[in-house]
Amino acid sequence: MLSAFARTVVPLLGRLTVTTGTATTVAPGSIVAPNHTALADPGLVLAALHRLRVEPVVLATAGLWKVPVLGRRLTREGHIPVHRGSRSAAAALDLAAEALAAGRVVVIYPEGGLPRRRDSGDRGPGTFRTGLARLALATGAPVVPLGHVGARRIVSGGRVKQLAGVLTAPLRRPDLHVHLGDPVHLTGDIAEATAQAHSAVAAAWQRAVGHLPPSAD
Repeated sequence: MLSAFARTVVPLLGRLTVTTGTATTVAPGSIVAPNHTALADPGLVLAALHRLRVEPVVLATAGLWKVPVLGRRLTREGHIPVHRGSRSAAAALDLAAEALAAGRVVVIYPEGGLPRRRDSGDRGPGTFRTGLARLALATGAPVVPLGHVGARRIVSGGRVKQLAGVLTAPLRRPDLHVHLGDPVHLTGDIAEATAQAHSAVAAAWQRAVGHLPPSAD
């Protein structure tokens, strides 16, 4: 359902392009690690993965499971709720490990949340939490760094500006780009692995920026 929604709606909101590294698809049992900039960017990520014929399991904030109908669909499709700041938060990584062992592709946002700023500019990934490194080290799964730009041109700022951004996006048609880098295997301790992951996602983000037209800011 999430992928179907993304592939239908995202092309209406902007001009989405997708590039990859030498690996032109995402292998089963991989972890996809995107930067997180705006409410709209999960749509970009899912639409891009759909183009590569990937239907992933997504780790997402548990609040989505409280939405009528949506919560049941998320559970049915195998997506994983993350109860941030609670003792059960670690259980999400156990479920993600099970999904990886079953050959599913898992999407986890290593920043863990959205940046607290209101401008529409694109910036590189912020500080990573340790969940991605812990999951990758525990399972040995490769990490596919994903960088994207443009989501904040659809929605950013306060609620009024966010609504205006979504309503006007089909007219403005902002440029959106997603770049999937080559998979990396994290090594060392959690701090070292987290630093490796951050470097890889930052590099993928820079590649995404480079694919925007020169006029884009």
